Amino acid sequence: MPTRDAEATRRRLIDAARAEFAEHGIAGARVDRIAANADANKAQIYHYFGSKDRLFDAVWEAVVEQIVEAAPIDVEDLAGFAERLAATYAQHPDLVRLITWQRLERGGDPTHAHAVHSTQGNVDVITRAQAAGLVTDRFEAGVLFALVIHIAALWGMSSPDVLAVVGLADADKRLEVVREAAAALLA
Repeated sequence: MPTRDAEATRRRLIDAARAEFAEHGIAGARVDRIAANADANKAQIYHYFGSKDRLFDAVWEAVVEQIVEAAPIDVEDLAGFAERLAATYAQHPDLVRLITWQRLERGGDPTHAHAVHSTQGNVDVITRAQAAGLVTDRFEAGVLFALVIHIAALWGMSSPDVLAVVGLADADKRLEVVREAAAALLA
């Protein structure tokens, strides 16, 4: 029974930390708010994670895993891959915020092995598809993959000012734009 309680507490702390880091960044996050929102205490954060930075590492691990699992690549439908990834970002807006905070505050950290491995696997699949003539070779495979994933993040990364001018609030239309933009890139 203690293991289940410990795991439940650890999970609540990660969930509360994810919300806190997404809202306030790593430096702005407060362990007292995380503990209160997790129905835990600050000592448990240090017990399970050792520090606020290591708690962010646990959150980042979960974010990487969620993104990798959410949209497996399909080289026969890279536009659909972009659309599925965009849908994941739309359903979980904290993902783009956490990616941004990680890049801004921890961009100098060593790379995340699972994220790099997954990205390299995707680039390798695109490379093979390019060699077989299935995917445009206008861009090197790694650049093409980066362009596709950034098209997927379009709506989550755009400033409120740009979004106000574009005026496209309909979620389905936004996904359609992502698919069409990726398809145009791949044509």
